Amino acid sequence: MVTQLSLVVPVYNEEEMLPIFFTRMEEILHGQFESYEYVFVNDGSKDGTLQVLKELAQKYPYVKAVSFSRNFGKEAAVTAGLAHTDAQAVVIMDVDLQDPPELIHTFWEKFQQGYENVYGQRADRSTDSFFKRLTAQTFYKIYNKMADYPIPYNTGDFRLMSRRAVQAVLSLPERERFMKGLFSWVGFKSIAVPYKREARAAGTTKWNYWKLWNFALGGFTSATSVPLKLWTYFGLLVSAFAFLFAIWTAYKKLVWGNPVSGYASLMVTILFFSGVQLITLGVIGEYLSRIFIEVKQRPTYLIDEKINL
Repeated sequence: MVTQLSLVVPVYNEEEMLPIFFTRMEEILHGQFESYEYVFVNDGSKDGTLQVLKELAQKYPYVKAVSFSRNFGKEAAVTAGLAHTDAQAVVIMDVDLQDPPELIHTFWEKFQQGYENVYGQRADRSTDSFFKRLTAQTFYKIYNKMADYPIPYNTGDFRLMSRRAVQAVLSLPERERFMKGLFSWVGFKSIAVPYKREARAAGTTKWNYWKLWNFALGGFTSATSVPLKLWTYFGLLVSAFAFLFAIWTAYKKLVWGNPVSGYASLMVTILFFSGVQLITLGVIGEYLSRIFIEVKQRPTYLIDEKINL
């Protein structure tokens, strides 16, 4: 019999959170579905996370786990989780319980109505810091202005997907994966379910602003080539301005005989456009680095151990 619901949960150094998460989920799922399973993905944890997963799996056969050979990142962990389930519907969620698991019942109702991508939308992010809310809003606005396939505002990985939608995501071959962008790209009938984001139940977040910045950068470069085009147009604009300024300088010299002066302004101009050139090279470098990674064709992740799979 095909499992009704599969819960894909990436974990990294979450030994403190796992028992709390599992207890809460059992209260919500037990008796509500004919069959369900957990697919935990241990993303190279350095604490006792793997041992906790083994203890749960030994006691509950529907608790399954994939353990990576090292830390490959959350996007790889979500991909691995999706690849190791064949349920009718798959829910992706974090172990920190900031996304209320009670919403799974609402997700399931929408799925029964024919929706294949039911995603949680954070209507209230008061538990996040002001700076985090500001940077998140900025990211969504810029991303959606540039991307060919926008992602809904204030959405994360917390969602329910049909088997068909999951297979579509898994069919995409890229190694550098920005999952929120891929979820949007595959399409299918989608609907948002608003909710209030809670505070983390235990432990500490594994994300910092440097990781978030690199995550956002990866999202931009995976979704659109607009940054390359912007710098091309900016270069054309600067070249046109420089040409007109050169004509104006020559005209002043010939008509009024003004000497060419302004050492300070000349140095500022040189340094400014040198900076522009370095930024342009940096943007090109970001795209080249992703081409380099794709060309090598290394696997997205390596599995060290499977439990109950």
